[in-house]
Amino acid sequence: MASSWTPERRARQAALIRTWQPWQQATGPRTPDGKARASLNAYKGGHRQKLRELTSMVNAEIRAARELVSRVS
Repeated sequence: MASSWTPERRARQAALIRTWQPWQQATGPRTPDGKARASLNAYKGGHRQKLRELTSMVNAEIRAARELVSRVS
């Protein structure tokens, strides 16, 4: 079982990381392919977008049907 860090060890590690400053070397994706892959990091399936598309399609059909009915009447 892994032991948890003591407050002293945690403070020492935080001080070391502040000296290393790894955030200064982070560049992120540079190529278009890498940027495209990184843009999907938070993608969870897109259900909301699919529902919006379906809703707009159904609404368009309803508008078309109402227009057709109003022409006939």
